[in-house]
Amino acid sequence: MQQLVEQTQEIDFQSEKYKDAYSRINAIVIEGEEEAYHNYIRLAELLPNSKDELIKLSKMENKHKKGFEACGRNLSVTPDIQFAKKFFSGLHENFQKAAADGKVVTCLLIQSLIIECFAIAAYNIYIPVADDFARNITECVVKDEYSHLNFGEVWLEANFEDSKAELEAANRQNLPIVWQMLNKVADDAKILGMEKDALVEDFMIQYGEALSNIGFTTRDIMRLSAYGLATV
Repeated sequence: MQQLVEQTQEIDFQSEKYKDAYSRINAIVIEGEEEAYHNYIRLAELLPNSKDELIKLSKMENKHKKGFEACGRNLSVTPDIQFAKKFFSGLHENFQKAAADGKVVTCLLIQSLIIECFAIAAYNIYIPVADDFARNITECVVKDEYSHLNFGEVWLEANFEDSKAELEAANRQNLPIVWQMLNKVADDAKILGMEKDALVEDFMIQYGEALSNIGFTTRDIMRLSAYGLATV
């Protein structure tokens, strides 16, 4: 903890180098929450029995987006939203296609597992090195993200046997995209005090626990988590 405190003290939040990197990282979290907002609304259409809960989750994501927009303003940084849209394009396109095909399981894996675990991992690693304003907001957000992850886990566990084959196919298609995303953001994240190895480790922990909670065995999880990992 002392090392983290010293590391934070060494970061110059007002430097041009920091602000340049932050313009992309801040845009990524803003766009991530925007994607999640729309994805949960779409899921509400696909899962009418869970509509109220999913709309509630979407509203929480919109609130998070506004919080992260305030973080950018606090540092006088303009988020590079075009960069962030391109950053999320792979998962975005796969979610939209799955939704159009009525593949609820694939949509849940992308949003409720992959994106939520990605967000939780990023926020966990960011909080110790964030400026005070952003830390307070991010700590509140990450608590909510666990409840969003829980929705997907509960639904997929209840439908595990029927969902298993589609989950494995969706994992095979989408997990390599996560590793590509982590590579794209590694240099900027490091400037903010976030090491790529720590991001990868935290994501694998979160994702592995989610797969376990759904019903996959340890052997399954090791196999599923390895897709595309060689590119990291």
